[in-house]
Amino acid sequence: MTASRPARMAAEFARYLRTETTGGIILLAATAVALIWANSPLREVYQAVRDFHLGPEFLHLNLSIGDWAKDGLLALFFFVAGLELKRELVVGELSRFKQAVLPVIAAVGGMVVPAVFALAVAWGSPGADRAWAIPVATDIAFALGVLALTASNLPSSARVFLLSLAVVDDLGAILVIAIVFTTGFNLVAAGVAVVALALYAFLQHKRVRTSWLYVPLALIVWVAVHSAGIHATIAGVALGLLTRVRPDEGEAESPALRLEHRLQPWSAAVAVPLFALFAAGISVSGGALGEVFTTALPLAVLIGLIGGKFVGILGASLLAVRLRIAEKPSGTGWRDIAALALLGGVGFTVSLLIADLALEGEAAELAKAAVLIASAIASLGAAALLVRRSRAHARADTGED
Repeated sequence: MTASRPARMAAEFARYLRTETTGGIILLAATAVALIWANSPLREVYQAVRDFHLGPEFLHLNLSIGDWAKDGLLALFFFVAGLELKRELVVGELSRFKQAVLPVIAAVGGMVVPAVFALAVAWGSPGADRAWAIPVATDIAFALGVLALTASNLPSSARVFLLSLAVVDDLGAILVIAIVFTTGFNLVAAGVAVVALALYAFLQHKRVRTSWLYVPLALIVWVAVHSAGIHATIAGVALGLLTRVRPDEGEAESPALRLEHRLQPWSAAVAVPLFALFAAGISVSGGALGEVFTTALPLAVLIGLIGGKFVGILGASLLAVRLRIAEKPSGTGWRDIAALALLGGVGFTVSLLIADLALEGEAAELAKAAVLIASAIASLGAAALLVRRSRAHARADTGED
């Protein structure tokens, strides 16, 4: 007898969570290596490796190792995120309005309020007109890793809420990158990208399955988007959203699920940690850390991620439920959502990416230090709350007072 659809979806979500837990641990290790390496006597080696250029000048592909990690490897991460978002929208929690609307509203609140907090703190400082975007993102891998390690007894609906919120949040951050940080625009390259994406969608519609067509086509989309002046991670999201998520009759699994199975381990265990290795190598001297708390711009990032995310996610969720626009996830209380709102302050991957795009030099280094500190505070604080909430749910399940 085949498993029911809810059971299959629960098993699939458990697999996703396990992969992200492993990826989160590897990501943490890569960050530690980057910080140690960049602050050791071998710091010049780190900088030389990160800034070493390779690739053809043709189509602006002579990039540094750091840029290849940022533009190339993260495209894989966002392709997987796009696949997961498409599955949630079509067959998952986001396919039903009442369940879908709460994490969407929470994600919007978790983007707008941190941006407002950051602007309010950094108003008038050089770079504030771009740095406001740094705290809008939530890191999927890190947040799910913390959740899986600390909240085994939390209802599955709470986990789906966080996953949906983080995916929508990162999609919003990618739109911010596309709109705010697009420098120049090559219309011909953009046209090539649109045609290649349309061909990808057509092949999906016609049920073509061979990777011999899809891999070169995906590379064409990536190169065209990059050459158009749009951040190349947009290519990953677009391809993910165009991938078919419903299996045909007689088909064991849909293309989206098949691709997730194949690519998510590479995304979680290779692409994101390598990006962190070349993005997180900043100075952590006492003076630099002190500047994070005394300089307006990094302080704005810090307050935006910790305070802004918490107020935005929890406040938007409360408002949506009180106005009867949405419903709380079944079995999940407000204290659970408060803990998840604090966990939303783990910006990390996408926040580091936006810091690189928004700022330069010392300002970028201080902003990235603020992202790391805020992510550590949010993850530790949320972990403490989630452990308490997990124990409370465990007691409730066993009928203990």
